[in-house]
Amino acid sequence: MTLVFIYGPVASGKLTVAHELAKQTGLPLFHNHLVVDAVNAVFAFGTEPFIRLREAFWLQTFIEAAREGRSLIFTFAPEGTVAEDFPSRVQAAIAPFGGSVIYVSLTVSPEEQERRLIQPSRAAFGKLQSIDLLRQLRTDYNASLRIMPQADLTIDTEACTPQLAAERIASHLAGR
Repeated sequence: MTLVFIYGPVASGKLTVAHELAKQTGLPLFHNHLVVDAVNAVFAFGTEPFIRLREAFWLQTFIEAAREGRSLIFTFAPEGTVAEDFPSRVQAAIAPFGGSVIYVSLTVSPEEQERRLIQPSRAAFGKLQSIDLLRQLRTDYNASLRIMPQADLTIDTEACTPQLAAERIASHLAGR
C-alpha cells in the first residue's frame, strides 16, 4: 500500500493534480476537503473537537486502506491546526500493514496563486477565494511546512500542466 501524500499551499493545484493522477493510475482520491467539510458541518474549524475528529478520520482511513492493501491519493495543506507530528504518525500508523508514504510537494508563485484563487472552479468546492485572507495565511503556511518531511518529489505547478504533474508522480510511483 502506498499513500501518495500531495501537499502544497492554497491554489497550488493539489486537487486538480490529484484528480488527474487518479485518472492516470486508477487510485482512489481522498482529498482534504472531504473530511474538513464533513467535520466543519458540526464543529467550527480549528476548535478542539474539529481538530480531533479531522485527524481521527484521516488516520483511520489511512489505516483501513493499508490494512486492505489499497493505495490512495491524499491532498493536504499544512496549517497551524495540524499537529506537528501528524506526518510521522501517518507513516507509523500504516507501516505495520506494509504501507509507505510518498510525499509530493506542489509549489506555485504568489502571483500565480492569487490568479488561481479567484477561478470559479474553487467556489464549487467552497475553497478559499479571498486574496486578503490568502496573504495572511501565507505566513502560517510557510511556518507549517516545518512539519513536513523531505518531499520525495517537488513539482512547480506553474511550470507544467496538471497532466504532466500527474505523469511525473505516476512515473515516480512506477519506479519504486
